[in-house]
This record gives sequence, C-alpha cells and structure tokens, in this order.
Amino acid sequence: MPTYKDIGTSVTDRVGVVEIRKPPNNFFDVALIHQIAEAFEAFDADPEIRSVLLCAEGKAFCAGADFSSRPETGLVTEEGGQITKHLYKEAIRLFRTKKPIVAAIQGPAIGGGLGLSLVADFRIAAPEARFSANFTRLGFHPGFGLTATLPRLVGQQKAAMIFYTGRRLTGEDALAIGLADQLVPLADLRATAQALAAEIAVSAPLALQSTRETLRRGLADAIEAATERELVEQEWQRRTADFKEGVKAMGERRTPDFKGR
Repeated sequence: MPTYKDIGTSVTDRVGVVEIRKPPNNFFDVALIHQIAEAFEAFDADPEIRSVLLCAEGKAFCAGADFSSRPETGLVTEEGGQITKHLYKEAIRLFRTKKPIVAAIQGPAIGGGLGLSLVADFRIAAPEARFSANFTRLGFHPGFGLTATLPRLVGQQKAAMIFYTGRRLTGEDALAIGLADQLVPLADLRATAQALAAEIAVSAPLALQSTRETLRRGLADAIEAATERELVEQEWQRRTADFKEGVKAMGERRTPDFKGR
C-alpha cells in the first residue's frame, strides 16, 4: 500500500480502510482531501477490494477547517486572475469513486468535516458524535457540496434547519433524521462499521458497483455544480466583517455579534 502523510491505509476482508491521522481535531485541508482521493482511487483500481471504510483516529472524525491557518486550508488560489477550486476539485474526486463507503463517526464532524462524512454511502455513529453545518454561525456560505448532499439525504426542510441555525446534532439526533444509519456504543463503533463494509463486500462486485452507480447517478455532477455557487458566495463573504466576527467568536467560545456587513 502507498504511504501517505496524513492518512493510514490497509485492507481487511476485501475492505479498503482509510484512517485520518491528524489528531486531535483531524482538521481538513487540500492535502488531506487529496490523499483520501488518491487512496479511494487506488482502491477502485484494485479488484480485490470491494468496499471502503473511512474512519479517523482520536476524538474527532473531522472538525472542519482550521481557520487559524487559512493558507494551508487552501480553499481558493488566484492563477492568472482565475479562481481555481483546489479543495473542491479534490472533494469532487471523492464523490466520483466507484466502491461503497462506510464512515465511522466517533466524534465531531463539523463544517467541511460533515461534508466529508456525506461522501460515504453509510454513516455508523457513536452517541458522542456531533454533526454541524456551522457555516452561517461563522458568517459564510456552506461548502464541500453540502447544499447538494445534505438535502438529498435528510430532505430540504431538515437541511434548511441545519444550515440556518448551525446547531449541533448528537448521534441520536442524526439517527432520528437519517443523517446516521446506525448508532452504536463508542467501543463497538469501528468493529460495527468494519462489519457492515465486509458484509457489503460479499455482494457481487459488478452488480454492486452498477447498482451504486444507478442510485447515485448525477450526484457528482450536482455536487460539482453546487460547489461553483458555494465557492463564489464563500469568497465574497470571507471578506466581510461578519466572517471576521464569526471566526473570532468561535475562537473565544461566545455567541457572535453579527452586523450584516
């Protein structure tokens, strides 16, 4: 197996395993998403691998972006006056991979971390899991294709509630609205997610992949279109006083005082 800086990979019972290894928060950046995409595509190319388990070490699944280090987050760059979607291009690669993915969510999946969890076909969560699209609480538009993936999964009304309030959902909350597929004790989480991925891997691989393609047909294209809008809105909102206040308030663990400018 290839060696990566921020993830570990292995294969067990025809299940390819990707473990995020950036404790304590497992913050994402372009490099992390690129590595996960590389691993997923390598699994696609291996006929012995039938399904994928996505998991993370430590207390957080992925606590989103590290706003104290935006250059490393790399949401956009300017090349010849053109905006290039580095992060979102890498994210779209994840949605274009072919084999079923099970995610094990042991703790926070926040912002882009929530978006990463929705790459998976199934989410197994512990009661300690926390899900939040906290973008509006930070003063900017949701990203990582969430405006396409979240309504598809939980419905337009529930997605709007999650986006508009920025509230945190527990593992129990997520299970109740279909954001999580199964809730298990933390001690059993990894084994349960592995077992589901192994159960999926028993199915005929050609039939499995073609069925998944039918069910997810158009999803990656919809996400690519959604990220075009998300990026444009995020870019101008990142220059607002509200965004600065949102990030400052998050760091100070207080309610933000937005002014609408």
